[in-house]
Amino acid sequence: MPHVPRRPGAAARSAAFLVSGALAVTALAGCGSDDESGRPAAGPDVASAARTQVKDGGTLRWAIDDVPQTLNTFQADADAATNRVTGAVLPSMFRLDAQGRPQANPDYLEKAEVIKTEPKQVVLYKLNQQAVWSDGREIGAADFAAQWRALSGRNSAYWTAHNAGYNRIENVERGKNDLEVRVTFAKPYADWRSLFSPLYPKDVMGTPDAFNEGARGKLKVTAGPFALDKVDRGDKQVTLKRNPRWWGRPAKLQKLELTAVPRDKRAAALAAGKLDLADVDPEAAERIAYAARDKGSSGPLAHGPGAGVTSGEALRSWARAHNEDWEVAEAELEARADSRKAAKKYEKEQAGLEGFVVRKSLEPAYTQLALNGSTGPLADERVRQAVARALDRDKLAQSVLKPLGLPAATVGSHLALSGQAAYADNSDALGKQDADKAQALLAEAGWVRGGPLEEKQQKPKTAGSKAEGAAAESDDGTYIMGEDDQKAGDDAKPGDAAPPLLGPGPLAAAQHSALLHQADAAKVRSAEREGKHAGDAKQGAAPGAYAPKGTPAPQQAVAKDAGEAGGKEGAKAGAASGQMAKDGKPLTLNFVLPSGPDAEQLQSVADRISTMLQKIGVRTDITKVDDETYFKDHIAAGDYDLALYSWPGSAYPATDARPIYAKPVPAADGELTVEQNYTRVGTDHIDQLFDQAVGELDQDKERSLVKQADERIWAAAGSIPLYQRPELVAAKSNLVNAGAFGFQEPSYEDIGFLKPGGKTGGSPAEDAG
Repeated sequence: MPHVPRRPGAAARSAAFLVSGALAVTALAGCGSDDESGRPAAGPDVASAARTQVKDGGTLRWAIDDVPQTLNTFQADADAATNRVTGAVLPSMFRLDAQGRPQANPDYLEKAEVIKTEPKQVVLYKLNQQAVWSDGREIGAADFAAQWRALSGRNSAYWTAHNAGYNRIENVERGKNDLEVRVTFAKPYADWRSLFSPLYPKDVMGTPDAFNEGARGKLKVTAGPFALDKVDRGDKQVTLKRNPRWWGRPAKLQKLELTAVPRDKRAAALAAGKLDLADVDPEAAERIAYAARDKGSSGPLAHGPGAGVTSGEALRSWARAHNEDWEVAEAELEARADSRKAAKKYEKEQAGLEGFVVRKSLEPAYTQLALNGSTGPLADERVRQAVARALDRDKLAQSVLKPLGLPAATVGSHLALSGQAAYADNSDALGKQDADKAQALLAEAGWVRGGPLEEKQQKPKTAGSKAEGAAAESDDGTYIMGEDDQKAGDDAKPGDAAPPLLGPGPLAAAQHSALLHQADAAKVRSAEREGKHAGDAKQGAAPGAYAPKGTPAPQQAVAKDAGEAGGKEGAKAGAASGQMAKDGKPLTLNFVLPSGPDAEQLQSVADRISTMLQKIGVRTDITKVDDETYFKDHIAAGDYDLALYSWPGSAYPATDARPIYAKPVPAADGELTVEQNYTRVGTDHIDQLFDQAVGELDQDKERSLVKQADERIWAAAGSIPLYQRPELVAAKSNLVNAGAFGFQEPSYEDIGFLKPGGKTGGSPAEDAG
């Protein structure tokens, strides 16, 4: 599934995302009408079944992106697979429900509550008396205390990625008996429910060596419905087995096999019977929908390789095959043979996909437009606000979600998602789309439409191209949004076309796993680009930041005067086009995107954004960079003006969101310390509101402070939330209590395969079978 940067504490809370032609979206029972948080736009889609309807035994083969580098969720290189494993084998005191709200986990807790607020906050945990580690030892205060000491930040020998919350604890001790744990806080902590989830045994947390190395590839002691069996990096597989000491509802499955399969290989793996459950992109989901539609039909498929050949193309193929030039004929015959082979393979795979369904929901994460406010035009808040006011967020959300049959709602908060307790739509603090207001803001900032431009000194080149001379003169498919108006009579917009069933191409919002790793870094240095802003030369990219050589350009976006870019006529054309200019320079923003095949959704959204900005006189130069470097070398380094990436919605925004929106401060060497604030936009007021919220134990007051912080973040216009990301999961048709979980964390013990004649529709909680 697509990855997102982790909020600094998300790893510890298992915040990994598990991402017929009509695929149902589960509606969720709503909150009260007076609850501003509303309800999730889409609930879990998991084919719920009572445990009595689920057979005992069997192995579930579940796709992951990669074998985890570590099984310690508190280390910087923990990822979604780490969280998948720990969610099944380790205790969590609180788990997220279907609305993304924390609930006490009765398998481990009888009760957890604040018993004192003065003179200091004290939380008392009363543990389930049956809760034991797999070695037979009771879970108790010694484990809580060891985890606190390891994550408190007081001992630098522990290589921790974050210590939020644990650094506010003063003491952890045994209560009246072995089943009570008493935690005293040095400073009040609103998000205390975020702590000790997961909880590691004292064997892992007790020493720096055990913490740093002992839990990277093995977990000898566990306490969940499953235990770790083996990690096989050669076979790219992690195997979990039933925990014989588990005291809760017994796991229905005998084993869980977590297998690393690249996203573009998953449809074939599903068809070959190698997987039972996998996050998939819309292209694979569309194939499954076609398989369901075609089941039982006869005749050739109307989709797949060779299905779109027209009569004219067939006639030309016949002519080439019968050409007197034997080389032409032979090449055509070979092409026909390859086409038949591909069609046969595709047809066989389609037959194998008939046994799957697509479960779908919305991931607990949103895609945003990030505006780098550290330098250039976007350092002016009025320009950032103008860019934001030019966007039709409703249309952007619809372009991604509507073709998939998902609710096309925009996201109104940076700090939570619809349904979560902290959610409120605060976007009015910035204002709705208004092109006139956007242009007025630009005028106020000194930008004039159609103003005079300085002559350009160099001819644009493609990003990363080393070609010179004649090679550079060729039409290589580069493009600059905003340099050319749409051709007369051409009403098409980028991304408008959509194939049937599930919609346009692969719409996967792919972001490399570096997003997960880099977002946990304690400090990220900004790469200041002295005098090198959008439109000026950058290392590895020519002025104008273009698609890689060979990438076809949208026809309406091709700069027809590119060959005269360095001349006076080109400068005059730019001035006459209505583009905003100031001090002889056009208002041009460098829009950085990943270039991989799974990034088509982001590229389509970027094209739409560029078209919207063009209408207010803002040009965007689109730079497509390698997926491996997109986040590390561009987003984290500050080498962009505009970018698209995602953040997860957190149940604990006062803790998790502060580093993302904290005001950057100069380090001792003069460079900026940005924490996870990659837009580099922040204020003292926002920081103060977060600091007040995290120490406020009255939940209503805390949410009010979080709301105020979000309003200020909207007004600062460094980050513009667009839409919640789609979650598409292919599942065996007889697999129950698993699928597209949305906010909800899985109950691993309830997942299994339906008994012959079994029925779905019940709840696993209805019985203890």
